[in-house]
Amino acid sequence: MLATLYVVHGSHPCATVKRALELKGVEHRVVEWPPAAHVVPQTLLFRRRTVPGLKLEDGDRISGSRAILRRLDELVPDPPLVPADGIARERVLEAERWGDEWLQPLVRRVLWWALDHRPTAIGSFQEHSTLPLPPAIRPLLTPAIVGVERRLNHVTDKGVRADLRDLPLALDKVDDWLRDGTLGGPGQNAADLQIAAGLRLLMTMEDLDGPFRERPAGELALRIFPEWDGHVPAGAFPEEWLRGLPVAPRSSGATRA
Repeated sequence: MLATLYVVHGSHPCATVKRALELKGVEHRVVEWPPAAHVVPQTLLFRRRTVPGLKLEDGDRISGSRAILRRLDELVPDPPLVPADGIARERVLEAERWGDEWLQPLVRRVLWWALDHRPTAIGSFQEHSTLPLPPAIRPLLTPAIVGVERRLNHVTDKGVRADLRDLPLALDKVDDWLRDGTLGGPGQNAADLQIAAGLRLLMTMEDLDGPFRERPAGELALRIFPEWDGHVPAGAFPEEWLRGLPVAPRSSGATRA
């Protein structure tokens, strides 16, 4: 089976699906959309503006990481991304749903707020991008990209401050799932991929990387996604916004008011 995966480079749900395709051994090619400019072509192809989208060789098109992972389990049952056992299945589906509906948008809001305040960092997220865009052009496009993404993802100071305040409880939840075996088992399941991708993208921000590495949740993210483009230097967030997290020492940059 040959599939075509439509992505924005560095997107966490796109990384989730790409990893699932690799686990399933599905041959695929990747079509990369430019950040923020993906909305129109993605909507035309999939009737939904968000990535990822998957087109199968029979012409069938599926969008959204959860829907794609369900279809992959139908097409290639082994290895399964969701357990067959009733109780285990419900736990994995619950964790995956949380990773998609709660964690995924939080990650977008926090990232685009950080990149708005550290615009020179955006190029680091495109290190392994296949888009034929000269590096000298990328800084010129940054303000437009960040502005569009902030609007699309409803990024506000008040919202991001609340997101950061919620992160310790979110990490507790992930650690609890690791303890009861919902996450972190011998085979990577749909919830592992969904949650680890979101956490790994948050760990590209130096203000969050240290605290996350100290937790089992951070270990899960690094185990599944050891490499990830992007680095936002410390100091992207005001210090008072990070209270409640065991913040890593700042190594560069200055606090933004």
